[in-house]
Amino acid sequence: MRWKEKLVISLLALLVSVPAFAVDRAAVEKQFHAWLENTIWPQVEKQQVPRAVFDAAFKGVTLNWKLPDLVPPGSAPPKERKQSQAEFSSPGPYFNEKRLNDLAAIGRRHYNANKALLDRIESAYGVPGRIIIAIWGRETGYGTAAIPYDAMEVLATKAFMSTRKDMFEGELIAGLHILAGGDTTPGNMKSSWAGALGQPQFMPSSFLRYAVDFDGDRKRDIWNSKADTFASIANYLAQKGWQRGRDWGYEVTIPNNVSCAQEGPDLAEPIKNWAAQGINRISGKPFPSHELSASGMMLVPAGRFGPEFIVTPNFYVIKEYNNSDLYALFIGNLADRIAYGSGAFQASWGNVGHMLRSDVLKMQQVLVAQGHDVGKVDGLPGYKTRRSIGRWQAKNGIQPTCFPTEKLLQQIR
Repeated sequence: MRWKEKLVISLLALLVSVPAFAVDRAAVEKQFHAWLENTIWPQVEKQQVPRAVFDAAFKGVTLNWKLPDLVPPGSAPPKERKQSQAEFSSPGPYFNEKRLNDLAAIGRRHYNANKALLDRIESAYGVPGRIIIAIWGRETGYGTAAIPYDAMEVLATKAFMSTRKDMFEGELIAGLHILAGGDTTPGNMKSSWAGALGQPQFMPSSFLRYAVDFDGDRKRDIWNSKADTFASIANYLAQKGWQRGRDWGYEVTIPNNVSCAQEGPDLAEPIKNWAAQGINRISGKPFPSHELSASGMMLVPAGRFGPEFIVTPNFYVIKEYNNSDLYALFIGNLADRIAYGSGAFQASWGNVGHMLRSDVLKMQQVLVAQGHDVGKVDGLPGYKTRRSIGRWQAKNGIQPTCFPTEKLLQQIR
């Protein structure tokens, strides 16, 4: 093909890709600054945020057009994404052994170097230092991850024209209260692209509730102070209900005659009751004596195709930080590697989780029609969906596996 023909085809492709409606960014920028003045300022003025703080916060701030999920004025919101793609896979890759080993090695150095500080924080809040360090490592690579965004720019952009404007407007106002309180300055108030602040990655509203000054300088500095960062993470978990003196959970083996459909935080039992059913720690060690009368919950994130656990209420407190079973398991495993030198979960993750999300959605709909509570009908196999699958299997004479598979989809239809 001659170069002129290639040029014509390239130009035609470019013309096809140009949207029918182009946003006038200069006009939107004017609307943005008018919105700050006419919508945000009246609200925070009533809340006694000084005008000088407001002006300093937005000095030089413009819309950040590179952020995701933006809906500029005059444009249509994005269409809901079809649930036809494979939205989840086997949990195994989440627990990449090299990554966990590397994080644990670095985390162990930080844990040992800051042991005295962490012990003081545990004494104050009840949260073990190994959990604090693991969250710190997971969120910001032990404080080394770049947090490059101007927080007020991100929050203002998303509050003005994102798919979640109402939520971000509240966070923007919370950010102004942080500045009014004197904990940091606009130039130092750095965030992720989603507006999460500092080393603990708190949203501004969480900063106001949970950030603490532990180094005594009268500033809650989660950007530069390890003491404030660690104590703020601990205070967050303590306020969310961390039970002092308890672990997060234990990897176990569940006998075949014990149904995996007993999973969930709403089906808690004293750990001694689970042990009485023949559920034992996979390590061969007994459950700690002080845990036996306390509550525990069965957790089978991959059903019978992966590691099995009895977790404590503290596991669900970790989930308050990030509402994911895998996240909480990652933190628990990393914390144990850091403090005890332990390794991977002993049971392997099966080759599961390759179904389309839309197929899991169909399965959920069938289960709901039959009277099962699957939780949110969203195509994702949470614990209520997993145990509903197990109950359906038992009712239909199938050994419960408590996890969606393509074969099961054909059976359940």
